[in-house]
Amino acid sequence: MGLATLQVSSTKSDEFDPTVPAVVNVAEYGFEGRFEDWAADARYFEYSKAANPIGSGHTPKVPVRTFSPSLHAEGPSRIIPLDLSRELGIEDGPATSPGLIANFVRINAGESVPTRPNATSELYYVLKGHGYSAVNGRLVNWEKGDFVVLPAQSAAVHYAQAETVFYYVTDEPLLRYLGATATEPRFRATKFARTDVVAELDRIASRPGANDKSRVSVLLNNADQEQTLTITHTLWAMFGVLPAGQEQRPHRHQSVALDLILDAPEGCYTLLGDRLDERGEIINPQRVDWEPGGAFVTPPGTWHAHFNESGQDAHLIPVQDAGLQTYLRSLDIRFTNRR
Repeated sequence: MGLATLQVSSTKSDEFDPTVPAVVNVAEYGFEGRFEDWAADARYFEYSKAANPIGSGHTPKVPVRTFSPSLHAEGPSRIIPLDLSRELGIEDGPATSPGLIANFVRINAGESVPTRPNATSELYYVLKGHGYSAVNGRLVNWEKGDFVVLPAQSAAVHYAQAETVFYYVTDEPLLRYLGATATEPRFRATKFARTDVVAELDRIASRPGANDKSRVSVLLNNADQEQTLTITHTLWAMFGVLPAGQEQRPHRHQSVALDLILDAPEGCYTLLGDRLDERGEIINPQRVDWEPGGAFVTPPGTWHAHFNESGQDAHLIPVQDAGLQTYLRSLDIRFTNRR
């Protein structure tokens, strides 16, 4: 049967009908002789050569990287991306990890900064200052120590009544990678007030045996995230204390951690490495010293342990893509059984 006489369906309706076979008279539609090859982009690999592109070095790993508080110490009002896109081989915009972008936002007193990312989740932590935000025609005020999360389609302008610095994390790189636009809010805008967060951490820290646990921390949860118990459906956030003289034993997870240091006397640091010895200690670790108001990246799957060798408590806020990882059942958090 030639192309001119091939006809399986006689309908020409523009409306899709699942009961009608999706084939046509190619001559009637002007398609005769125009079948295309579509094979130009096809590639083939032997399994062992391509099954682990990260391990082979083809896909860049997430690096350990620190970001100094000097980035936001002075200057004009602006958003300051903590950008590792070049190291990650990402060409379509700034990224701190494959799925997240962390930023410092500096707003001078009496000035404002707008935000409207293509993101499903935005997280703001007020590192310094106070003011208010106008979000889709609604107002919310904030002060040092508050957390605010915003869903998709949040058009915001942030007004500083005193010199202000935010730590600001979104999942915009994930949307760029998917070629998607965030159109549907998946949770309600929520503020976690400093007084409530600190009171909850104090309550946890005062329990008998608190320092014997792997963490002395409070996890922040939005009521809409009943399955993942996270602050948004993609983001995870923790407010934690590393007590004076304490160590948090080595652990790892498949989420990327974007760690913000709030206050840390000299002698607070993190050790990171790929392997443990038979005693559960990190082999040939890389050391990251904590700087108040600074941030650092903990790569996925990397063993890491936190140390406070000072005489004062230290506080930190890790933000991770663990909301998404938990939903995908791939977080795989593990703790060492040290001997």
